[in-house]
Amino acid sequence: MCALAGGLMLTALASAVPAQAYPDRPIRIIAPFPAGGLVDVLARAVGEEMAKSLGQPVIVENKPGAGGNLGAAMVANAAPDGYTLMMTSPGIQSINQFLYKEMPYDAAKAFAPISLVADMPMLVIVNPKTGFKTLKDLIAAAKANPDKLNFGSAGVGTTGHLGQALFVYAADIKVKHVPYRGAAPAVNDLIGGHLDGVVDNPPIVMAHIKSGTLTALAVGGPTRLAALPDVPTAAEAGLPAWQASSWFGLVAPAGTSPEIIKRLQAEVAKALKQPSMQRFVGESGMTLISNSPEAFETLIVAERKKWGDIIKAAKIEAN
Repeated sequence: MCALAGGLMLTALASAVPAQAYPDRPIRIIAPFPAGGLVDVLARAVGEEMAKSLGQPVIVENKPGAGGNLGAAMVANAAPDGYTLMMTSPGIQSINQFLYKEMPYDAAKAFAPISLVADMPMLVIVNPKTGFKTLKDLIAAAKANPDKLNFGSAGVGTTGHLGQALFVYAADIKVKHVPYRGAAPAVNDLIGGHLDGVVDNPPIVMAHIKSGTLTALAVGGPTRLAALPDVPTAAEAGLPAWQASSWFGLVAPAGTSPEIIKRLQAEVAKALKQPSMQRFVGESGMTLISNSPEAFETLIVAERKKWGDIIKAAKIEAN
């Protein structure tokens, strides 16, 4: 009996060791997009700060392809032990499943949310030569000339394209969508006067807005951007139904223990408060935000419904 009790005690102690010892080896954060992009840079910055507190290296691996699906599938199939994480985005969690006919993972079941990391509202941007001073000017012109205004995007199914589709739906207008291979060529053509507008995130257009080369008509978030205090929110501009942003967060494979998720969430919250992270705030238009796994899951589900409805209504399909 004593031997049995001792055996049970040893088993209990052994089962408790992984949670107590975590982490006891390096942690990987998969960035499912190319090196040098925002997801990659953000993952490396957060990982560097987390490593200091966790006492283990946090290594970022880039696994781009198929709109993030390749890297996401790797994480979805990884052991749920807290050593493989992913810096995720709306595309992976809430959009791709509606764009691709075949998916290598089930977005609704494959991941365990840890925490939101950052949010970045989209902007409606025009060339000042269009003469549009306000969002109402743009909408009025589009209503008077259906399918005459050209709006570019970084490509079919990108967040900018979907933000544009949501804007068109909310404003009840028709514009011509011109997809490019990346945001930079679309912005270049907007500057050159070959496009009338673009809907995208602040970093790629901020310098052009500051210089007056481009004009931002509205912010797709609940508050104005500190870097663009004179640009109204969509609600202030008369279109409250347009709320569009790119957000980024950390997830683990489904089945990861609640104790590990809780530890990682606390580490993310701590990392975002460090001075080194402040370079992402301000001119980028980004807000650093940590939240609970439950709150992050609620956001993902809400975004899934919003973008799913828009994709179906606009009949958007990935190339």
